[in-house]
Amino acid sequence: MKRYTLSWLKHTLILGPRTTVMGIVNVTPDSFSDGGRFDTTEAAITQGKLLADAGAGIIDIGGESTRPFAPAVSAEEEMARVLPVIEHLASRLDVPISIDTTKAEVARRAAEAGAAMINDISALTMDPEIAQVAASHQLPLILMHMKGTPRTMQLDPTYDDVVAEVRTYLSDAIDRAVSAGMPRERVIIDPGIGFGKTGRHNMVLIRQLKALDELDVPILVGPSRKRFIRDLVKPPGQEDIAADCAEVENGTLAAVAAAILNGAHIVRVHDVARTMAMVKVLDAIRTA
Repeated sequence: MKRYTLSWLKHTLILGPRTTVMGIVNVTPDSFSDGGRFDTTEAAITQGKLLADAGAGIIDIGGESTRPFAPAVSAEEEMARVLPVIEHLASRLDVPISIDTTKAEVARRAAEAGAAMINDISALTMDPEIAQVAASHQLPLILMHMKGTPRTMQLDPTYDDVVAEVRTYLSDAIDRAVSAGMPRERVIIDPGIGFGKTGRHNMVLIRQLKALDELDVPILVGPSRKRFIRDLVKPPGQEDIAADCAEVENGTLAAVAAAILNGAHIVRVHDVARTMAMVKVLDAIRTA
């Protein structure tokens, strides 16, 4: 696995020898994964601290659901949800706080509140100015592949070659970010598991993740509790299964392990404690 060192502001992440686990905090009432359990400032802050205590190397805060067909929210509503959480956690935790947003104004205000990373699931297609925000605040920028938007991405996702098309999309996104002033050494890519993909697309991307190595930037993968995992583990004939049940968590661990073995430097998950136990063993084996 390629090794990268990200050093910025007061943070340093050494990626490769050990897998970095990013913990998810959805400050939303309509998340597919936790049903709005952390949609208040107090609940989100408590969850962020618990994830850090469990070993998360990054805490990712989001204020707009990106589940399939989720409605959009305004920048004002998104900021009202996330800024108090970011400000509190950034002042009390040593790990970097990431803002999960597609809006430059939200990213800018989050950076001013203490966010140390920007996670853009649209890879600058919804608001290209995010690149300038990341560059001016000297923050790492995560660029993710998504086919369409959260409102349209799962209608009928088709590809001639999903791996090649995702790689080209992310290569172009990196070029756009660099052209906007973003240093390449602070760019991270994400193939966008579950974002405009069928279950097979997701599995092929994880299995062939090494194809993204040629882009020469760190790779983040976020399969946690996604529909393709739920479909694989649910009882026959059942429409769906609870996203946070034990079977789905175990399925998530399998997908995360496969991603790491195929080159993921960062994994984005809901259950940090369970993931950390697996990652410690897996990292020890693959680096022995």
